[in-house]
Amino acid sequence: MLKKKMTNTVANELVGAAWPSAQPGTDPVLYGHVLLDPLGAFEARSLQTFRLVYTVGRYGIDDTGSIRVVFRFMGDWGALQTRDPKGYNYVTAQASTGARLSLHYANTGHQRPWFKALTVKLHGGYLSEGDTITIVFGDTSQGSSGMQMQTFCEPGFEFKVLADVCAVGHYYPLAETPNIAIVPGEVHEWKAVLPSLRRRREVFRLGIKAEDKWGNPTDQASGSFRIQSNKPVNGLPEMIDYPLGEKSLIIDNLSVEKPGVVRIQLLDESGQFVAEAGPLLIHEGKFSGYWGDLHGQSGESIGLTTSRDYFEFARNMSFLDVTGHQANDFQVNNAFWKYLNQLTAEYHQDGRFVVFPGYEWSGNTAVGGDRNVFFRKEGRQIRRSSHALLEDRTDIDTDAPTASRLFEELQGEDCVVYAHVGGRYADIKQAHDPRLETAMEIHSAWGTFEWMLTDGFPLGHRSGVVCNSDGHKGRPGASYPGASTFGAYGGLTCFLTDDLSRDGIFECLRRRHHYGTTGCRMHMDVAVKFDKEATVFERDPKVFPESKFFSSSEVMMGDIVQTSEKEALLKLHVLAHSPIERIEIRNGSEVLETFRPYNSNDLGHRIRVIWSGAEYRGRGRQSSWTGRAVFKECRIERLAKINAWNHERRLERCSKDTVEWDAITTGNFGGFDVWLEEADDAELNLTCNRGEIQVPLNSIGFEDTVLEAGGLERRLRVFRLPSENPHREVQHHLVIPLKPNGDNPLWICVTTEDGFQAWSSPVFVFN
Repeated sequence: MLKKKMTNTVANELVGAAWPSAQPGTDPVLYGHVLLDPLGAFEARSLQTFRLVYTVGRYGIDDTGSIRVVFRFMGDWGALQTRDPKGYNYVTAQASTGARLSLHYANTGHQRPWFKALTVKLHGGYLSEGDTITIVFGDTSQGSSGMQMQTFCEPGFEFKVLADVCAVGHYYPLAETPNIAIVPGEVHEWKAVLPSLRRRREVFRLGIKAEDKWGNPTDQASGSFRIQSNKPVNGLPEMIDYPLGEKSLIIDNLSVEKPGVVRIQLLDESGQFVAEAGPLLIHEGKFSGYWGDLHGQSGESIGLTTSRDYFEFARNMSFLDVTGHQANDFQVNNAFWKYLNQLTAEYHQDGRFVVFPGYEWSGNTAVGGDRNVFFRKEGRQIRRSSHALLEDRTDIDTDAPTASRLFEELQGEDCVVYAHVGGRYADIKQAHDPRLETAMEIHSAWGTFEWMLTDGFPLGHRSGVVCNSDGHKGRPGASYPGASTFGAYGGLTCFLTDDLSRDGIFECLRRRHHYGTTGCRMHMDVAVKFDKEATVFERDPKVFPESKFFSSSEVMMGDIVQTSEKEALLKLHVLAHSPIERIEIRNGSEVLETFRPYNSNDLGHRIRVIWSGAEYRGRGRQSSWTGRAVFKECRIERLAKINAWNHERRLERCSKDTVEWDAITTGNFGGFDVWLEEADDAELNLTCNRGEIQVPLNSIGFEDTVLEAGGLERRLRVFRLPSENPHREVQHHLVIPLKPNGDNPLWICVTTEDGFQAWSSPVFVFN
């Protein structure tokens, strides 16, 4: 434990949190005060014990009165409990007078953003000024190992104490809130990050960082490293010294003279591989690829850390080119909206780091569901869905209580809108304005939601694909789910443009020249070619009848194109950080081809088991997966986990032929690979809470063996892979017959062996 005291908490005046308007007196000191011991800095996911002493104020506490200690909802520290004194997170409380106390903990025991609450209630007596209540979090006196800290860093983790001294059910915060710091652990993995697409001689940067077990950039890393590139890179040093105490290192102003694919390796002093950055394609083309995560929150709303920390992380520890901040509107008070606009103006820098002002319109699904609003310029009017947590009602007439009303109010604004799935999913059938809503967010830390895009195809919507984190933990661009109910790593969007500015990114969005991933930075190029020149529209002609257009025989992802031809040639080029497992080529919701860079003759003794899907579209979409796979007459030589983000959930080999798991999915997927020594009569005996697969192992081959499990696209798949797959680059093409009526949304989905996915924005072809 480090003794340095940390006080970097979110400013109270910027937080959308409504406390009772009535209180016993005018001075909160009258309700008592609180001390916490120890203070300082504590490692993420370490086990600790804290003693919180509440001293009663002048009002005393009446019989059945209580105090409540509340915590931010997004913390994934261990849930407090009072039943098992030997278990984790055991909590006790004692009054100095010996009065009886009852304890109750609930994950939603208070109001947003302080949902997590421990209530300590007084019974059979009263307390007077100077009496105390002592709460021990992680009480080890009867065998408990202590309280589990959360998995992610936070400079100001608060123990906010509220008091109901008059036993009226109104809990009012004390004047002072003790806080500690959650800091990173030791180095678990090094990361090196490059962009994916640049033009010859265009400058770029290499980002290097070390992460702890839970994905936190750690300042406990140091060392000397040799940098080795497969292509000459101007400005790239041969050696670097990574200093202790820093959380990242950026090598800037790099460039490459000749076209080609660049991969850069980081080697330690003994020559051992540490990390690889890339692929970076250097080309002669028009566009570069700029990576962004535009959707996340900080502690001024439902998230954690400060908004300034949020932007610092995006630029200096995720190495993003583009970002935005998206607080829930009903928590955005006017002070924070003003401050946020100041921050976006401060951090925005054309050509280096593009930052958009904006917010999340957070209406319930019944009135349209979540939308992200991004303005080109600061100082615009925020149109909230409601004032649910805002005491200041002077601007309530500016609200837009439905998504349809929001689109009406945004007419004439220089902005773009995304539809997305969070706690509330967007209902694009109820409300959609193609003039403003240019994209669908189909992946975030909440999971994967292709249906957000495909639902729009039969409705004639022409939307692009974006992926973001919707992170709540202050880590845009590198948003790990940790040990919480978030089941996925946060996504990224690659913007294809020749202009890294707000103007350039807005034009890119309005023409859908972008693609999304579940967090990796692969290069993807999708083009559609015709025998004769077709008409390409700069805007959707259905809503912009005066749209400019031009003629071309080849178009890129996101384009809207009219042709008289009966077929088209789709060409793709993918460069990935990991071997490519499969690529699906689609026309709308129909998969036309599943391409793999290997064939059935390449298959080896590697079996992949994948679980995926969700319960339903709403807030409670999480699906649990518990099961066992027995590979009879086999010996498991090696096990590799896929998207097993929560290290505390079970996924392990428990005998020479058996793997057991306890996992969750929220629309995304997870699973494992096993490399087997298998006999001729080997069998797979897989049983899980969703069903079973029992087949001879030699029947598991190139195509998926599927267990359909109900819910929303919920299924378990088993298939065979090559023992080693070297294919990290794929070029492929497919002739596609065009449907004569309506749109042909032509797009692809790429899956890499390490569990990442990427989707191109569709090319919308019509006759």
